[in-house]
This record gives sequence, C-alpha cells and structure tokens, in this order.
Amino acid sequence: MSEAQLPRTRPESVDVLERARRIAVVAFDVDGTLTDGRIHIGPGGEAMKSFYVRDGMGIALLRRAGLHCALITARESAIVERRAAELGIDDVMQGVARKAEALARLAERAGVPAERIAYMGDDWPDLPALRRAGLAAAPGDAPPEIVRRGHWVSRRPAGAGAVREFAEFILRAQGRWEELLEDQERQ
Repeated sequence: MSEAQLPRTRPESVDVLERARRIAVVAFDVDGTLTDGRIHIGPGGEAMKSFYVRDGMGIALLRRAGLHCALITARESAIVERRAAELGIDDVMQGVARKAEALARLAERAGVPAERIAYMGDDWPDLPALRRAGLAAAPGDAPPEIVRRGHWVSRRPAGAGAVREFAEFILRAQGRWEELLEDQERQ
C-alpha cells in the first residue's frame, strides 16, 4: 500500500492489516459516521439526514466483494431504512441502546466470530461495540477518546468519505480492490 493508503493507527495496532484481512462483516453507526452528525428537523417535525454518495459506493463495493454489511444505530428513522434499502444493506438494527449486544447478535446471525466483524463508530455510545469488534474504526473527526481506541482511523470526516476510505482499506487489505476495479471497467 502507498503512504496515502495507509491508515492512521495506534502504535500498538501494528496488526491492523491482518485484522482487515479476516473481516467478513462490516457494521456502521449512522449519525456521525455515515452522516456528518447533523439532524435537520423541519417545522412539521420531519427529520432529514445527508448521506455522502461515495460512502454509499464504498458499501456497495463491500457487498459486491461478498462482505455482509450492517447498520447499528441508537435512533430510529425511516430515512435510514430507505438508505439501507437503496444500498442493499443486509442488516439494519435501529433503536439500539446496547451496541455491543447488537454486534453479538449480528455475529450470530452472520455465523462468524466477533473477530471477523469490523465496526465503525464515532462517539461514546459506540465504545462497547468498538471494543468487541475485530477491527474498530472511527471517522477522522471523532472525539479523541474514540480515536485512541480505534485500530484504524480515517483521514476523512464523518459523512464526507470516511466510510468509503474504510471500505477501500478493507478491500485492499483483502486483495479485492483491483479485481473490483477491473470488473467495473469491463462493464
């Protein structure tokens, strides 16, 4: 990998590439990870969220490579259901207060141990899931407490390419990136 493709890692996380090679399931928090963390509430109470198209492409590439993708979020939103459906995300877990328990259920449903699950989250409610995941990741603008606990930290902020960068890192670590690119060029 080139210098630009290398993740920001904690010094003790020298095994981050090996962790990425083992991943079969990739789960994401939503607010502050797939979005920039802002929630727009209109006069009628309707909420709006913005999703970055390239982050969605990153998830699509993970799925194309055969990885199972999931969303684990504390909030409940029809917007999240719709975006997940557009991207063909395998599991959508909303209204989750205990994300580590949700990650354990996800592992059971996917038939893999927690070491084969990557989780990307941005704030304190994500800490238990980050601790349980085999590969813990954070957007570049996550609070220092989250960054310190991640195996991998994006150079990009939440809702602006952090998810895409993480997807690319996993796919490159697994040797799948070039194959996906070549498949796309043949279409």
